[in-house]
Amino acid sequence: MGGKFREAGPGLFLGDDKILGDTSPHAGHRERLRARALNGGLAALPDYEFLELFLFRSLPRGDVKPLAKRLLARFGSLGAVLGASPEQLRSVAGIGEQAAMDLKLLQEAALRIGRETVAKRTLISSWTQLMTYVRTAMAHEPREQFRVLFLDKKNQLIADEVMNHGTVDHAPVYPREVVRRALELSASAMILAHNHPSGDPTPSGADISMTQEIIRAAAILKIQVHDHIIIGRDGTTSFKAQGLI
Repeated sequence: MGGKFREAGPGLFLGDDKILGDTSPHAGHRERLRARALNGGLAALPDYEFLELFLFRSLPRGDVKPLAKRLLARFGSLGAVLGASPEQLRSVAGIGEQAAMDLKLLQEAALRIGRETVAKRTLISSWTQLMTYVRTAMAHEPREQFRVLFLDKKNQLIADEVMNHGTVDHAPVYPREVVRRALELSASAMILAHNHPSGDPTPSGADISMTQEIIRAAAILKIQVHDHIIIGRDGTTSFKAQGLI
């Protein structure tokens, strides 16, 4: 069919994201929602309708409004839906492998756009963009995640890497591995970041101790640690702003 249509079942084909000949009672609702999105702008849609509109692509037939609302009720917010693991997403009735993959693709697209925003900037003078990016990447992670942003001499981003995943309240960090990776990348500075799935970004004693260990190890090689940021759903904490660095 020239690549425009694909078979969707006996006698049915998809053109763009529509099923030709779909006479289900939900077809009219889908078209009305699409029209509102086009006329009023996607930004005007509440989260459940935005999610519903996106799920039209994954689930081309049927009423997905209840599914969109179930997802938001289960995870609490649109960001948390996208931050959920594929296994968690599939635990919600109506979400299969394809829909879970599509939702993770949406999250990855947001992360890549955010990474592009900070990649060519001097991060120390682009703090708002940096905080937006790390919050998008980490605020809704269900497990602790420790990542490092490696910077060059101009404080521009060389690499953003997840160094370790952990449990709901702990991610093991090995200062020697962090510094070794900085040397491999020829980094001159680092910004550390990790999330607290509990939502509270207050640093623990272990967080402070680990940060000091990394600072000492990096200082020997003249690599600077600019900050350590803790991300929680309830806010963020900067070690530098708190006088902890």
